[in-house]
Amino acid sequence: MRSISVLGATGSIGESAFDLLMRAGGPSAFRTVALSGAANVARLAEMARALRAEVAVTALPEKLDDLRAALAGSGIEAAAGADAIVEAAARPADWTLSAIIGAAGLPPGLEVLRRAGTLALANKESLVAAGRLVMGLAADKGATILPVDSEHSAIFQSLNGDNLDSVEYVTITASGGAFRDWPPEKLASATVAEASCHPNWAMGQRITIDSASMFNKALEVIETHEFFGLGADRIKVLVHPQSIIHAMVSHTDGGCIAHLGAPDMRHAIGYALNWPARADLPVARLDLAALGSLTFTAPDETRWPALRLAREVIQAGGAAGAVFNAAKEQALDDFIAGRIGFMDMAPAVERTLDAAAREAGFAESPADLETVLVWDAVARRLAACKAGAA
Repeated sequence: MRSISVLGATGSIGESAFDLLMRAGGPSAFRTVALSGAANVARLAEMARALRAEVAVTALPEKLDDLRAALAGSGIEAAAGADAIVEAAARPADWTLSAIIGAAGLPPGLEVLRRAGTLALANKESLVAAGRLVMGLAADKGATILPVDSEHSAIFQSLNGDNLDSVEYVTITASGGAFRDWPPEKLASATVAEASCHPNWAMGQRITIDSASMFNKALEVIETHEFFGLGADRIKVLVHPQSIIHAMVSHTDGGCIAHLGAPDMRHAIGYALNWPARADLPVARLDLAALGSLTFTAPDETRWPALRLAREVIQAGGAAGAVFNAAKEQALDDFIAGRIGFMDMAPAVERTLDAAAREAGFAESPADLETVLVWDAVARRLAACKAGAA
């Protein structure tokens, strides 16, 4: 029986994965090694019971007693804290989904790679903050990384083993988020509640706000660079409000292969779960006649400066990705807390990048987790200083 683990089980990606696992037979089809979550320990325990997991881990130590109570009598081990999630990731499993949001997803993902596992990666921050480390470790250990972001899964599927030498460029699409139709002068007054409503996708608050600011797409541009080894000049972004085409691969012979599908994360998750085979998935089938038309526009980088910053991060290399990721997370925290406005996030990230570039060692790519975490801390310190100065 195939063994699996799901890290970040109670988030939107984890919920979609749980749905697929249960539809495929649940505990009769898979041996579930570990599930992790955060504050929603009741749901984590419910999932763990349904899949008969060996261990359930909450990221929050203060929730451990609640988790133990929810699992009482099940025989399922309960644990808590960041170290416990890393330990759970180290337990042998054939397939591990990393759906933890933010830099917290990097340490357990690295642990999966160290044991030469198959990592289904939905934690884009891992590649943004430590792309060379992640991809290098996978190559050294013979581990497999399967992309789960819909855009990168689409590129992966469209390439279908093609040599990258024949690829002229790739295009990833963006819905435009909550504010794609807003007049620019209104954006400065956008509220957290308004930024938290995505027109196409059902996602958590943080990634939904990142979609509205296009920081999510900026992360995906950097992720594309790290995963596929493409330079910034070979990665394009199009605003595509229908979210039907997820990515396109344009070849040097003038041909272009596009991946189309309903905006449902279960496709990318299911593809990674069943790879290299394909399986029947419970997602809507496309009816292009019913859709009638698909539309595309070039992104306005005055509205979405995060895309320009992503290209600059790729060109800078070194620790720029780790700094960008941490600065973005800090700016998002500040926006949610009401300390800065919606349009203040990109300038805050840019100021942090500029300050970090003057720090010793910035031009060197982090070679280990400890160095990534050092740069993460440096970026957050600089972001706080810049916020104070502002």
